[in-house]
Amino acid sequence: MKILLACCSGMSTSLVVNKMKDAAKKDGRDDEIWAVGQGQVDAELPKADVLLIGPQMRMMKKKMEAKGKELGIPVDIIPPVLYGRCDGQKILDLATKLVEDEKK
Repeated sequence: MKILLACCSGMSTSLVVNKMKDAAKKDGRDDEIWAVGQGQVDAELPKADVLLIGPQMRMMKKKMEAKGKELGIPVDIIPPVLYGRCDGQKILDLATKLVEDEKK
Protein backbone atom coordinates (compact mmCIF):
# COMPACT_ATOMS: atom_id res chain seq x y z
CA MET A 1 0.00 0.00 0.00
CA LYS A 2 1.17 3.52 -0.75
CA ILE A 3 0.39 5.95 2.06
CA LEU A 4 0.85 9.68 1.60
CA LEU A 5 0.87 12.01 4.59
CA ALA A 6 0.49 15.76 4.22
CA CYS A 7 1.26 18.56 6.64
CA CYS A 8 2.04 22.24 6.33
CA SER A 9 5.69 21.76 5.40
CA GLY A 10 6.19 17.98 5.32
CA MET A 11 8.56 18.14 8.28
CA SER A 12 6.31 17.52 11.28
CA THR A 13 5.04 14.23 9.88
CA SER A 14 8.50 12.72 9.45
CA LEU A 15 8.43 11.14 12.91
CA VAL A 16 4.94 9.77 12.24
CA VAL A 17 6.16 8.31 8.93
CA ASN A 18 9.05 6.55 10.69
CA LYS A 19 6.72 5.12 13.35
CA MET A 20 4.33 3.92 10.65
CA LYS A 21 7.19 2.28 8.74
CA ASP A 22 8.28 0.54 11.94
CA ALA A 23 4.73 -0.73 12.51
CA ALA A 24 4.43 -1.94 8.91
CA LYS A 25 7.75 -3.76 9.11
CA LYS A 26 6.72 -5.37 12.39
CA ASP A 27 3.52 -6.58 10.67
CA GLY A 28 5.55 -8.00 7.76
CA ARG A 29 4.21 -5.37 5.37
CA ASP A 30 6.11 -3.60 2.63
CA ASP A 31 4.16 -0.36 2.51
CA GLU A 32 5.51 2.79 0.92
CA ILE A 33 4.92 5.69 3.33
CA TRP A 34 6.03 9.26 2.75
CA ALA A 35 5.19 12.82 3.75
CA VAL A 36 4.98 16.05 1.78
CA GLY A 37 4.09 19.66 2.40
CA GLN A 38 0.71 20.95 1.30
CA GLY A 39 2.16 22.45 -1.87
CA GLN A 40 3.28 19.02 -3.10
CA VAL A 41 0.03 17.11 -2.51
CA ASP A 42 -1.34 17.61 -6.05
CA ALA A 43 1.79 16.13 -7.61
CA GLU A 44 2.11 13.23 -5.16
CA LEU A 45 -1.55 12.22 -4.73
CA PRO A 46 -1.80 10.18 -7.97
CA LYS A 47 1.02 7.96 -6.66
CA ALA A 48 -0.85 7.11 -3.44
CA ASP A 49 -3.54 4.66 -2.36
CA VAL A 50 -4.59 6.87 0.56
CA LEU A 51 -3.94 10.39 1.85
CA LEU A 52 -3.75 11.18 5.54
CA ILE A 53 -3.73 14.84 6.53
CA GLY A 54 -1.97 16.15 9.63
CA PRO A 55 -4.44 17.64 12.12
CA GLN A 56 -2.91 21.09 11.71
CA MET A 57 -4.24 21.07 8.12
CA ARG A 58 -7.81 19.98 8.86
CA MET A 59 -9.13 23.11 7.11
CA MET A 60 -7.80 21.65 3.83
CA LYS A 61 -9.78 18.40 4.11
CA LYS A 62 -12.66 19.27 1.77
CA LYS A 63 -10.32 20.50 -0.96
CA MET A 64 -8.12 17.40 -0.69
CA GLU A 65 -11.13 15.08 -0.48
CA ALA A 66 -12.39 16.50 -3.77
CA LYS A 67 -9.04 15.76 -5.44
CA GLY A 68 -8.95 12.33 -3.86
CA LYS A 69 -12.46 11.55 -5.04
CA GLU A 70 -11.49 12.35 -8.64
CA LEU A 71 -8.72 9.75 -8.37
CA GLY A 72 -10.56 7.21 -6.21
CA ILE A 73 -8.19 7.86 -3.32
CA PRO A 74 -9.60 8.06 0.21
CA VAL A 75 -8.63 11.06 2.34
CA ASP A 76 -8.92 11.62 6.07
CA ILE A 77 -7.40 13.58 8.92
CA ILE A 78 -5.07 11.85 11.35
CA PRO A 79 -6.77 12.09 14.74
CA PRO A 80 -4.88 14.64 16.88
CA VAL A 81 -4.33 12.18 19.74
CA LEU A 82 -2.77 9.58 17.44
CA TYR A 83 -0.69 12.24 15.72
CA GLY A 84 0.51 13.71 19.01
CA ARG A 85 1.47 10.28 20.31
CA CYS A 86 3.06 9.32 16.98
CA ASP A 87 1.08 6.09 17.19
CA GLY A 88 2.35 4.53 14.00
CA GLN A 89 0.36 1.32 14.40
CA LYS A 90 -3.03 2.98 14.84
CA ILE A 91 -2.38 5.47 12.04
CA LEU A 92 -1.34 2.57 9.79
CA ASP A 93 -4.54 0.76 10.78
CA LEU A 94 -6.54 3.87 9.86
CA ALA A 95 -4.92 4.03 6.43
CA THR A 96 -5.60 0.32 5.85
CA LYS A 97 -9.25 0.68 6.83
CA LEU A 98 -9.73 3.67 4.53
CA VAL A 99 -8.33 1.75 1.56
CA GLU A 100 -10.38 -1.35 2.37
CA ASP A 101 -13.56 0.71 2.72
CA GLU A 102 -12.86 2.43 -0.62
CA LYS A 103 -12.70 -0.96 -2.35
CA LYS A 104 -16.14 -2.00 -1.07
